Amino acid sequence: MATINRGSVKSLAIFAALDDVQLDEILAAATGKSVAQGEIVFEQGEDASHFFVLLSGRLRVTQVTSEGQQVIVRMVNPGDLFGIAKALQRDDYPGTATAASPSFTLAWPTSKWSSFMDKYPALAVNAMQTMGGRLQEAQARLRELATEEVERRVAHAVLRLGNQSGKKETAGIRIDFPVSKQDIAEMTGTTLHTVSRVLTAWEQAGLVEGGRQKLLLKDPHRLLMIADGQSPCLL
Repeated sequence: MATINRGSVKSLAIFAALDDVQLDEILAAATGKSVAQGEIVFEQGEDASHFFVLLSGRLRVTQVTSEGQQVIVRMVNPGDLFGIAKALQRDDYPGTATAASPSFTLAWPTSKWSSFMDKYPALAVNAMQTMGGRLQEAQARLRELATEEVERRVAHAVLRLGNQSGKKETAGIRIDFPVSKQDIAEMTGTTLHTVSRVLTAWEQAGLVEGGRQKLLLKDPHRLLMIADGQSPCLL
């Protein structure tokens, strides 16, 4: 079992409203684990034995549809709750969580979920906010898939990644974990070939810059205009 850094946990928004005694109680029930890049935390359909908080790194959550297509449902960022099947009234995990970069997770037995929600109101509020935010994001993605052309969907996807996990640099906003063209294709319901064409056109126009799978958004404002339909698409 890896060592849990209490200071790192206290700095996360989800735990910030807890007092020291409450935090220590929650950590006493937790198991910390380092997860190598590419390692699976849990798989779709597996019994939901634990729920988690990501302390560091990035995870991608994927689902395989009934037609056999894999889609990326969401990216998990530091401080995020995930694997909360109990909150969804499920006994199994609806997706597969895989480390997109070296990561560190905290895990609690699912049997603790209800007692935690009852005993720690601040944690319950944060959990509800998390679920509300995910619902809004899911609704936005469904709307994009149903109504928008592919280049706008790709723009929305890379801007979400930039907002959630981007780091500002002199040249723009760097998505600071490996994200492949295939990842973006799975986020936007399109093909690898189409995403490659979009990113090539954007690179030629100076909107983005690739490299080592860490995408640099050089002109986020123009990308936002494309996403919102206020600027012509480049394909």
